[in-house]
Parts: sequence; structure tokens; C-alpha cells
Amino acid sequence: MSEAKDGKDPEGVEDVIGELDELAAGSDEVCIGEVLDDFGARSFGPVIMIFALIEITPIGAIPGVPTALASIIALIALQLLFGKDHIWMPQFIQNRSVESKRLHKAIGKLRGVAHWLDEHSRDRLSALTEGVWLKIAALAILILCITVTPLEVLPFASSGPMLAIAAIGLALIVRDGLVMLFALALAIAALGGGTYYYYTSEEEEGESSGGMVLVQPTDGASRLT
Repeated sequence: MSEAKDGKDPEGVEDVIGELDELAAGSDEVCIGEVLDDFGARSFGPVIMIFALIEITPIGAIPGVPTALASIIALIALQLLFGKDHIWMPQFIQNRSVESKRLHKAIGKLRGVAHWLDEHSRDRLSALTEGVWLKIAALAILILCITVTPLEVLPFASSGPMLAIAAIGLALIVRDGLVMLFALALAIAALGGGTYYYYTSEEEEGESSGGMVLVQPTDGASRLT
């Protein structure tokens, strides 16, 4: 894969979504392979964050999209965990695409958030974004990705783990150790909250379906209560 267009990695969220918007403006569809090429061979953080942020936008409401995005992110996280120096994707995944018009609208919704994140993140405790912390971040991302598929059936539930993944991607981009610590804390909260939400929703469904019993009134007619 080629290096990023300007020869350097993005330095903030606005840089990332700005380049993504340029891709969307250049054609009717944006392929995953184009995203990988645009952000260079070693840009794990931006690519992780991009796919996580896309899930949080209205695009993530399309059935099957959260699971597909989680699968892509998990593959990237595995390569980060094992110390690969570039991102590899199977060709059939690289060929997957999204409509540029839909992507452009999603990016528009993220610009305000991107500006705020860039204003409140900077190079602090960068050691927490290197070495063993990269492996910890990769493991956290993998665990979060596993939770996306079961949570996808519940309204907005899969956005919790994706938000934590996006925060980890941000920490890798801006090399901010405090953001990394916050992202990992958010990951723990997302796992706990998602697990609770999932099982309490199942219990409520079980009580709802199990609460109907057949009653035989004195007039001989059957009814459900």
C-alpha cells in the first residue's frame, strides 16, 4: 500500500476526516482499499478510528454494518497486537465500498466533535501509546469488537464499544497517554454496560413472552392475559 498523500500521518481527528472527505468528493463510492492507501502503510490509529466513527454515524444503523465494521477493526487490531508494520486486508474486503454521498453526510456530523477532540488532546505521556501499551490497546479493541455482533440487535447498543474503539484510535493518532487511559476506562465501562444491557433486555423479553397464560373463563371461551 502507498504512503499517505502528503507523506505524513494525520495529526488529529480533523485531519483524518478531512482526508476522508476528499476521498468522498473524488468519486461516487469510496472503497476500503482507497482508505487504507490514503492513510499510508503504518497508520493503524486513523484507520481504526475511521471505521469506529462510521459506525456511530447513521451509516451504522444499516443492519449488518456494525458487525462488518467490527470484523475489519478486529483484523487490524490483530495485526497491531502481533507487531505488524503495515495494515493488510484481503482483496474482497478492500473492494467493499460505501456511497460517497452517504459518507459525506456522516463526515459532516462528525466535524464539530472532531474539532473539540483536537482542542482537548495533545502529546502527553506518550509512553502510554507505545510498546506494551499498544498490545493492551489491541487486546481491548478485540474484546470490544466481539461484543458488537450481539449488541447490534439492540437499539444504539453497539455504539458503546465503537466509541471506546474510536477513543483508542484517537490516542494512537495524537500520542496522548491520558486519552489512552480514558479510552481504556471507557472500554471497561462499555463492556460492563453492554453486558448489563444485553442480559436485562433478554430478561425483559422473556418476561414479556412468558407473562401470557391461557385462562378458561366460566362461559367456556378462551382468551390471553
